[in-house]
This record gives sequence, structure tokens and C-alpha cells, in this order.
Amino acid sequence: MGKRGSVRCPELKDLPAPPSGKQGWPWTEESARLSGDGQNGREWPRITVITPSFNQAGFIEETLRSVLLQGYPNLEYFVLDGGSTDGSADIIKKYSSWIDYWTSEPDGGQSAAINRGLTMGSGQYATWLNSDDMLCKDAIIRQVSQIAPPSRSASVSNTVYVGVCLIIDAQGAFLSTHQGRVHSLEDLVRVKKIWRAGGHIVQPEVLFPRQMALAVGGLDPENHRSMDYELWGKLLLAGARLCYTDIPVAMFRKHKDQKTYDMLQQTHSLLDTAAKLVFQSGSFSDETKCEILEDLRVYGEEYRDNHWMSTGRLAKLGLPRGMVECLRRLRALL
Repeated sequence: MGKRGSVRCPELKDLPAPPSGKQGWPWTEESARLSGDGQNGREWPRITVITPSFNQAGFIEETLRSVLLQGYPNLEYFVLDGGSTDGSADIIKKYSSWIDYWTSEPDGGQSAAINRGLTMGSGQYATWLNSDDMLCKDAIIRQVSQIAPPSRSASVSNTVYVGVCLIIDAQGAFLSTHQGRVHSLEDLVRVKKIWRAGGHIVQPEVLFPRQMALAVGGLDPENHRSMDYELWGKLLLAGARLCYTDIPVAMFRKHKDQKTYDMLQQTHSLLDTAAKLVFQSGSFSDETKCEILEDLRVYGEEYRDNHWMSTGRLAKLGLPRGMVECLRRLRALL
């Protein structure tokens, strides 16, 4: 059963005390705070943040606090848990007074949960933050203050704002900084040349027009691995433009239990989605379409072969796959 909170934009002192030993953002630090008066006589634009979750009790409290402590006066937050059994619901419940809506019940998966949040929301811009990721300190304030999106009464924006993402490990230690370089649909579908050559967009660094996302159908609920990539493609097909802000927006956590850890399945999904977007585009010539599709096919074969060779010494030696698999089964029996 969902519950609606009543307090917006809490301060650090309002939230439950952090677990013993937890220090820094977002445990003992909070973002700068904006007044509710707005900017240049206009109300601060509403931002919708959605957290889909399932069995992430080890990370979700940090995620929740990183959103609630943004200090932004016009942020709405939905937490949609898929019926976790690891104690996640108890953690969410601790923060329920400051969450606009939350629920913990079986759902149709991550994409369906995010679509639900987009439909429930009223923000001009939206983003989703998985329950193992975090927003950076001051992220929302810095984005809104510098990009100055129009007020809610203005026409629907077609600008997608892309910030900088910090990559962290399971313990929260900093690994690297990432910034994408996709500027067009062609950049997006040039998987080998752009996306997989460091130019990819990391999902939590993006702030996109909520109504535009709904107008293109939101996320594909059947796409469980490259749903964000497909949404960027659908937005670009609909005329969106990407604006890079150079603002640290989010922290993406790398760990072995996330879906993207299975890179072979992730690559299959990515390439299938890229090919679908190529077919949907009316801006590519037939020659360009054929060239891009061939590039995707070749990259897929190269990736599959390289992945196979990384699975062990016999595969790396180039022995026939059937022979290697037979020897591995025999070894397992022995």
C-alpha cells in the first residue's frame, strides 16, 4: 500500500540519525538550500525524481538521503519498490514522511516502475535514480540555477540536460569521472565509435523533460537492460537536443550484483536497441542505414568472440568452442 509524505525539502536535523560510523555526504552533510521564492520572480521548476528498487537494502538509505538532502524546494520524490524481501521496505518507511509517494509490492520490473513514476509526477523535468546510486551534493540546485529551465507555464521543453557522473565502487570509493559525448541520434547508434569508446551517457546524470518522455511512450517495459539508451534514442527521434552542463550530478555505483555487470547480455540488448532506432529514423539515407547496421553486426561478432576468449585458457588458445565446452563439462564431472 503506497503512502504519501507531508514534509518537503527536509534539513539534515529532520532525518533519522545515520548508522554508526557513517560520515560525509549524505550522512552528516547536506546541500545548500534554496528559498521557495523562485528565480527572477518565477517559481522554481518542479523536478520529479523516481527511485525504482528491488532488494538493495545495503545501498538504498544512502540513495534516499542523497535525494532528500538536495535542499531544493520544488522536488517531488517517488520510491517504487518491487516487493523487496531484504528489509528495504523498512528503510524506506523510516523516510516516508519526506517521500511524496512510496510503495513496496510486486511490479512489472524496473522500466514499468519508472513509467509509473513519470505518470504520477508533475515535474517539468525528471530523472530516475536507481537504489544503488546517489545524487551528488548540490546537484539539483546547480543544474537548475545554471541551466535556468523555463517555468511550468512555458511551452514544453525539448532540452535534455546531461551532467557529469562520478563512478564509485560498492563501498562508495571514487573510481573515475565520466562525461558523455553523444550529440545526435547518429552518435548514439555509432556504438563502437562513440558509445563504447567512452562517449556513452550514464543514466543518473541526465535531467529530461518529463512530458516529452511520456509523449514518446516512456520506457519500453520489455526492455530490461538498455531502457535508458532506448529512451535517449526516442527523445532524439522526437527532436530533443542534448545540452552538456559540466556539473557533477550523480554517482553511479559499480558492483557485481547489478544488471549491467553481465556485459554480454548488456551488449546484445544495446545492439538490438540501436538497430531498432536506426530502422525508426527517417533522417538516415538508405546507404547510411546499411553502413550503421553493418557496423553493429561486426561489433557484435567481435564482442562475442572477445568475450568467449576471456572465459578461460582453452578458449583463449582458439580451440573449437564445442571441444572447450565438452572439456569443461568433463572437468566439472570429475
